[in-house]
Amino acid sequence: MPDALIETQVTLSDNAARRIAFLLSREPADAKLRVAVNGGGCSGFQYVFDFDTKAGDDDLVIEKDGARVLIDSASLELLKGSEIDYVTEMVGSSFQIKNPNASSSCGCGNSFSV
Repeated sequence: MPDALIETQVTLSDNAARRIAFLLSREPADAKLRVAVNGGGCSGFQYVFDFDTKAGDDDLVIEKDGARVLIDSASLELLKGSEIDYVTEMVGSSFQIKNPNASSSCGCGNSFSV
């Protein structure tokens, strides 16, 4: 894989892929999980997770073990090199994004700054 592709690639952990596949099994057959970055949150940008049935022309499509994820090109610029994980802790379970581009993040992990 060329170095440029490695730098822009967003990956799914095995836990995230399993959870996404489970969630998608309860949605329409053509559903995918859309991961986006919007302005806002306590640190400047926030992660948004939603279901979508249509991929845009500029979307990155990630598929792993039944999981299908869409990321638009603007969000991809802020997510380059990130890993999407699903973590179970004593206080609950959630998707977490390990983002090497974030210079800081809030305590809940839902927002970040660059």
